Amino acid sequence: MADSAPRLAALDDSIVSRLPSYSQSLFSAKTAKSLSFSQIATALNRSEVAVAALFYGQATASLEDITKLAEILELPEEQLRRDLGTGFPDRGRAGPMPPVEPLIYRLYEIVQNYGYAFKSVMNEKFGDGIMSAICFDTKVEKEVVEGSEWVVITLRGKWLPFTRF
Repeated sequence: MADSAPRLAALDDSIVSRLPSYSQSLFSAKTAKSLSFSQIATALNRSEVAVAALFYGQATASLEDITKLAEILELPEEQLRRDLGTGFPDRGRAGPMPPVEPLIYRLYEIVQNYGYAFKSVMNEKFGDGIMSAICFDTKVEKEVVEGSEWVVITLRGKWLPFTRF
């Protein structure tokens, strides 16, 4: 009989040195409490991807986020305020480039293979510009079609037209 306990994302030891020191504390508390990113996201009223980004030091936590995280993870709020409430996120340095972790590499491969196609279609629809990764949200969903599981990733970014100067 298969174990029905949920499997939780854990911190990959190979990237620990690239992350803020508090990442280990957050992941350890999350595991000890058997909480998924989805459960924490519900408590914080944020997306699960945004919450995971907080754990990796790649997103900004509000004071309300910090208070709720301290409560649900049973971590000292004062420490979380020092760790998450000061400074700025350091995005994009968690892993090597090109990525070596297979799932992350596949996401990178999508951009390698279809990046120019995405760009061309976006330019035709919106003009000369870029999709923001700052004024942005995303979600990951699971879809089952004829017994096969599919990943649905939605990337939603504000269109930023280039300006004439």
